[in-house]
Amino acid sequence: MFILIVGCGRVGSSVARAMLSEGHEVSCLDEDPESHARLEVGLDKGWEDLGGQFTVGAGLETDALLAAGIENADAFIASTDGDNTNIVIAQIAQRRYEVPTVIARILDPLRAEWYERQGMHTICPTRVAIDMLESAVREGAPRSAGSPDGNGAAEAA
Repeated sequence: MFILIVGCGRVGSSVARAMLSEGHEVSCLDEDPESHARLEVGLDKGWEDLGGQFTVGAGLETDALLAAGIENADAFIASTDGDNTNIVIAQIAQRRYEVPTVIARILDPLRAEWYERQGMHTICPTRVAIDMLESAVREGAPRSAGSPDGNGAAEAA
């Protein structure tokens, strides 16, 4: 499978390394040439030596998307640090280039939910964190004193 990832920060580079190690073809696109270094963290060889591709450019620019291989992509991940950018480039990948699998990272839970209802596959790390924190509080909340059942009412003797 050929995977194009736009945004090569902590998330994008980690997903890229994982997908490459699983044998997929992976192309990354990022505005910052220095983000290439994140791709090679923990690798025995260079990113390109292992078959990865890296393109410097903006995900909102058609030329950059084409240079990164969007026309051949089986999967597209929008993981820049901006919700607006991720939403727009995910829609471009879906509608203009008809990439079969398109996933957008959207930090705003309300926006992520709305775009999900519109047919865009979204991942919302903020929602995941909220759910995990709420669950951790519920699981770790101390019981009320004298209440074996945790409901605040002591059993009658």
